[in-house]
Amino acid sequence: MSAELQARLRRVEDRQELAELVLLYFHVMDERELDALPRIFTADAHLGSGDGVFDATGLAAITDTYQGRFDALGATFHYSHGLIVEFDAADSDVASGTLTGHAEVVRNGTPMIVGLRYRDRYRRTSDGWRIADRIMSYFYYTPADRYVEVMPSDDRNLAYGDPRPADWPSVLTGGDLSWLRSLAAR
Repeated sequence: MSAELQARLRRVEDRQELAELVLLYFHVMDERELDALPRIFTADAHLGSGDGVFDATGLAAITDTYQGRFDALGATFHYSHGLIVEFDAADSDVASGTLTGHAEVVRNGTPMIVGLRYRDRYRRTSDGWRIADRIMSYFYYTPADRYVEVMPSDDRNLAYGDPRPADWPSVLTGGDLSWLRSLAAR
């Protein structure tokens, strides 16, 4: 097999492994399987959020962050709408990704629906691909019975009780779109 074909095959395998990694994350969240976090995150990973609520570095801090989140949540169901991956041209063991999805959650006894986006940085380790940096953001996070009322508003993040601005679309929030322009230019 030629070197070019081997490189192309490796990229296909890498994409598949990354797609499975992000789906595994959803299952781990829904099952509250915190012991599986080392299968998902690097030891020095960072977890943040567009609204600034999450900011944890390292597996212990990420585990504590998720435990705190689980303490407020009942049943959850996360589902993916797809992953876009861009490999680092200078380092074949690094990639960036954007994952979109939804979640149905029960937060403090209230059924809620969430429109999610994750901006990730992945790193290949000796054990396979892992998330090295994840920034979660919300298109909306609203009680299910208030969806129709909340959607026309810019303040669609009701996760914490008070209305807060949604993290996107960036055209409305003045956010940085360089990541999207980079992907669109490929």
